[in-house]
Amino acid sequence: MAAVLRGSSYLLGRYRKHVDLVHVSARHMASKTQVGFVGLGNMGNPMAKNLLKHGYPVIATDVFPEFCKEVQELGAQIVDNPAEVADKGDRIITMLPSSPNVIDVYTGPNGILKKVKKGSLLIDSSTIDPAVSKEMAAAAEKQGAVFMDAPVSGGVGAASSGKLTFMVGGAEEEFNAAKELLTCMGSNIVYCGQVGTGQAAKICNNMLLAIGMIGTSETMNLGIRLGLDPKLLAKILNMSSGRCWSSDTYNPVPGVMEGVPSGNNYQGGFGTQLMAKDLGLAQNTATNTKTPVPLGSLAHQIYRMMCARGYANKDFSSVFQFLREEEGQ
Repeated sequence: MAAVLRGSSYLLGRYRKHVDLVHVSARHMASKTQVGFVGLGNMGNPMAKNLLKHGYPVIATDVFPEFCKEVQELGAQIVDNPAEVADKGDRIITMLPSSPNVIDVYTGPNGILKKVKKGSLLIDSSTIDPAVSKEMAAAAEKQGAVFMDAPVSGGVGAASSGKLTFMVGGAEEEFNAAKELLTCMGSNIVYCGQVGTGQAAKICNNMLLAIGMIGTSETMNLGIRLGLDPKLLAKILNMSSGRCWSSDTYNPVPGVMEGVPSGNNYQGGFGTQLMAKDLGLAQNTATNTKTPVPLGSLAHQIYRMMCARGYANKDFSSVFQFLREEEGQ
């Protein structure tokens, strides 16, 4: 009987402990303040969803209202424009396609800076010209707000799984505040230095990514022309010194890997047009700093040519398909 009573007391204690933890968790989630999110495209959508999963109330907007539907169904509040986002929240994340989009969202007629609160934290995860990031930071500072650039790497898959890498530029004393939000969406949050250095790191990464994808596509195409089975060739590359992310994680040859754009007619993923844009940013910064980037320049030319040939909206790994078509001409 005593043993039964001891067992009952133990279970009651465990139950009370569980209830206490639930209450603590509920209080913690209730204490989380609203987070604004502008830009719900291929990357922004899963990023906003991960904020919601971590208990943050989200206020969101996108220039295309249909992009808002999924996050709205998960509990996000949808508003008409970025200014309204700023009016309701003092921590805002933006994920936009290009420098002009960022300028408009921050400084346009319905921009964030029209209604931004003093002390607000503004985090831009777009990939843009570092000079534009610095301009936005200066404009935000005049309004008493803090702007940080935090572009990402990892693609749609990492955005969905919350395993993005964030490269953060801005005031170091604000990094921990930014990191609190970014860890909901990423597994690697790296402080790079002052505003613009996050963009610098991202531009360098994407230039290497483009060069690597072209090299992998050329290599796979040559091996196939020489009679090698593409899966076998990929296996050999991935256990040899030629191994890279484009060969072992994001292979551009249809049928070699599952769950990548090459297995879905190059739909989804990171668009060729966006890669061409990022390579253009790399070219501009290389020119401004008098840095020789011959392979980066050739990669830029190839991706621009692909855009002109109908590949703009396909994933950037479609360079393999582009090369195959070129050899047939």
